[in-house]
Amino acid sequence: MRNIVLARIDDRLIHGQVVTAWLKVTDGNFILIPDDKLPNDMLMKRVLAAAAPAGVTLKIMPIDEAAAFLKEDSPEGEKVVILGKYPETFERLLQQGVEIKDLVLGGMIQNPKRKQFIKQVHASEEEKDCMRRIINDYGVHMFWQLVPGQEKQEVKDHL
Repeated sequence: MRNIVLARIDDRLIHGQVVTAWLKVTDGNFILIPDDKLPNDMLMKRVLAAAAPAGVTLKIMPIDEAAAFLKEDSPEGEKVVILGKYPETFERLLQQGVEIKDLVLGGMIQNPKRKQFIKQVHASEEEKDCMRRIINDYGVHMFWQLVPGQEKQEVKDHL
């Protein structure tokens, strides 16, 4: 299994908080974005590659490929940060045997299907059901925390 140092749900994927705070506190040196649409979006791939800090490897791949990749052994010194836009991404990884102990919930923006349920987090009923399964069926500790050092809020207390 790859050495996963952070798994985070955040619609923005790579942005200031991830680069300046999360990568530093985890010493992450490899960002993996599992997503079924992004591998074919050349513009977004270029934007994300430009946002990744120097010295940090970025890999964007379909979710099923990412699951197989994550089940391989890490080379020495590799510290993987998994960034995904949706809870469903992480549920699919878990279904395929990827071990995730902690899942940090970052920002999920509002849309017509989503309603606010924790500070900067909006989720649809389907997404909340998915979060419940991640917590209850897979035993993942899921919490909201915008930046390291900020008090964690247990997601289960808001579902």
